[in-house]
Amino acid sequence: MSPEFLLTALIVVLAPGTGVLYTVATGLGRGRIPSFAAAFGCTMGIVPHLLASALGLAAILHTSAVLFDGLKYLGAAYLAYLAVMTLRDSGPVRFESEAPAPKSLARISITGALINILNPKLSVFFLAFLPQFIPAGSPDTLALMFELGAVFMAMTFVVFVLYGLFAAHVRSFVLASKRAMTFIRTTSAMAFGGLAMKLALSDR
Repeated sequence: MSPEFLLTALIVVLAPGTGVLYTVATGLGRGRIPSFAAAFGCTMGIVPHLLASALGLAAILHTSAVLFDGLKYLGAAYLAYLAVMTLRDSGPVRFESEAPAPKSLARISITGALINILNPKLSVFFLAFLPQFIPAGSPDTLALMFELGAVFMAMTFVVFVLYGLFAAHVRSFVLASKRAMTFIRTTSAMAFGGLAMKLALSDR
């Protein structure tokens, strides 16, 4: 595995996006353990896109305006829903203890997974990104794509966990300030809304 791939993948993973926002918001609002669930869900949401890219389905998605736009608008609607739910809560997200019920953790993971699953640009990204790091004439291209994808997912999970841990660490300071809670709730909702609009207006 080339150092160029590792460095490029790290830069991509570190860049703030919808998954990072959701993980940080979960860490701030619900604590350390739920932030792990958010990071896990966002990471698992990569799997369908990786499979689609490896099997060539992303090429179909890229050439089909109807399929791409349908998934894109569904993803934008889901982000808009998260924005509304964030504003309706008493904090940036619902506040829970550090030992939430398994059902609650499952909901957090599912939400994180849906955020990534409903973003069709991820499939196109993997289709364009991964082949660049596969040697020409490789006898097992499919296996190499899965290997690179697995490393990308592992990096995503580790980085998102670190984001979530940092957010959970400063959580006590946030909870102590009603003004900070209001600010984070509002900015989180605006960020989700902005990402929804960006996704809805994006081209293939």
